[in-house]
Amino acid sequence: MRKFLETASGLLAGLALFAIMLLTFLDVGGRKLMDHSIPGSLEMTELLMVVVIFGALPLVSERGEHVVFDSLDGLLPDPVKKIQRGLVHLLCGAALIGLGWLMWQTGNDFTSAGETTAQLKILKSPFIYGMGVLCAFTGFIHLTLMLNPLNNEESEGGVL
Repeated sequence: MRKFLETASGLLAGLALFAIMLLTFLDVGGRKLMDHSIPGSLEMTELLMVVVIFGALPLVSERGEHVVFDSLDGLLPDPVKKIQRGLVHLLCGAALIGLGWLMWQTGNDFTSAGETTAQLKILKSPFIYGMGVLCAFTGFIHLTLMLNPLNNEESEGGVL
């Protein structure tokens, strides 16, 4: 499962980031060389940024690569760190699953309203649904991490 997560999440975010790079290169090149930019490039970049951020979110959570405030962790005994870690993962998991549900509801609203981007008329709902699914999936990752034992780095006051 871990290999699938790393492959799928990394590929999704990586391809979207590459598409942003290519789009920006072609847009700037078109402006400088032919005095004509790509219509809707800003909208495409915004949608691709959603894919990059939410595509990488499960992988970042699974690896524990979020920004962490841990300056006081060196002073806490391991049993307290374990409780703290469990509570943080529980709260993150619940919040992300709740956020995923809200995004799914918003996707339903956008679908029924036929909400599209302003210039290219791309439907927004598939992106909102994807955000919801990836948030909920990330929430479940946090719930499973809640049950993992402390590793050496956490015991020494490192990553949460």
